[in-house]
Amino acid sequence: MTQERRDEASLEDGVQMEDIVEIHTSYAAKDDDARMVEALGQSYERITAELAKVIVGMDDVIEQVLVAMFCRGHCILEGVPGLAKTLLVSTVASLLHLTFKRIQFTPDLMPADITGTDVLEEDHTTGKRIFRFVHGPIFANMILADEINRTPPKTQAALLEAMQEHQVTVGGERFVLSEPFFVLATQNPIEQEGTYPLPEAQLDRFMFKIHVGYPSAEDELTIMKRSASHYASELSSLLTGDQILRLQDTVRRVPVAEHVYQYARNLVRATRPKTPEAPAVIDDLVAWGAGPRAAIHLILGGKARAILNGRFHVTTDDIRAMAFPVLRHRIITTFNAEAAGKTPDDVVDLLLQDVPTTSQERLPAT
Repeated sequence: MTQERRDEASLEDGVQMEDIVEIHTSYAAKDDDARMVEALGQSYERITAELAKVIVGMDDVIEQVLVAMFCRGHCILEGVPGLAKTLLVSTVASLLHLTFKRIQFTPDLMPADITGTDVLEEDHTTGKRIFRFVHGPIFANMILADEINRTPPKTQAALLEAMQEHQVTVGGERFVLSEPFFVLATQNPIEQEGTYPLPEAQLDRFMFKIHVGYPSAEDELTIMKRSASHYASELSSLLTGDQILRLQDTVRRVPVAEHVYQYARNLVRATRPKTPEAPAVIDDLVAWGAGPRAAIHLILGGKARAILNGRFHVTTDDIRAMAFPVLRHRIITTFNAEAAGKTPDDVVDLLLQDVPTTSQERLPAT
């Protein structure tokens, strides 16, 4: 039967031509998504291969940074000095056709040093004085906020609007930032004297807080040999801004089963003390739990992780893999927990053992 005859038969059966067009369009969209998923998987492999030329180990850290990037999220990388946090961010930027700016946060840094400011200039032809806006380093696709906890809250807050709204307001005028836009911040967990911990509202704007740990013995040996020699690598640019935006749209279309949504919701609600969903031990360990943004980021992170691994559906394992970077900076522990040496990661580990992954609704504690 020809295509025309099939269309006529469909019309005789009461199916409208608009329905046929919609069906054909949906199949085409699925094919496009399948191609984009394959492209994203290939891009992930190429990016990790290029990063391996410079960064040794850190596979989990690299995966989490790329997941956040493809989810339109921001990250904090926390680790002691010398673990290549800054090098990782700058290397990722060099692999992408994106504008990149580094801001070194210091105690004397002012908000205008980040967003930009109006400068009074004189027109030599007319003699008139006018204000001209000079763009700050925030006007780039990728921002490295190095040692973000070294500057006062007033300057830290200059990033808030940019991170949430992708815009800045200076002198009552709104300036839209170019897309894609990422903020990758680093901070040092030691030497807290003279630092300014980020406010909870700003921490919540970061999709992930990524712990950068010490390298393994083999990785450290490789680092020593490379750094103490003439080793050099040439990196190839892999993705453009338009390609990243298309991949971000593909991530949003990844389907999620109802029981996966429920698991992410239950996991987040279990972090909140004095609620029916929280285990009894949470009341003693947690002062404040995670908000709804945590559940959203669990789902988005699960979507990106799924297609980075070649799957077009999200599993509860994807949610569990995202639990630590999503929740660790959104859980505020009590004095009792700190006295007992319990960290937010210990709380997340406890919840991963307690909250069931099945599709059955979690029963409130009695």
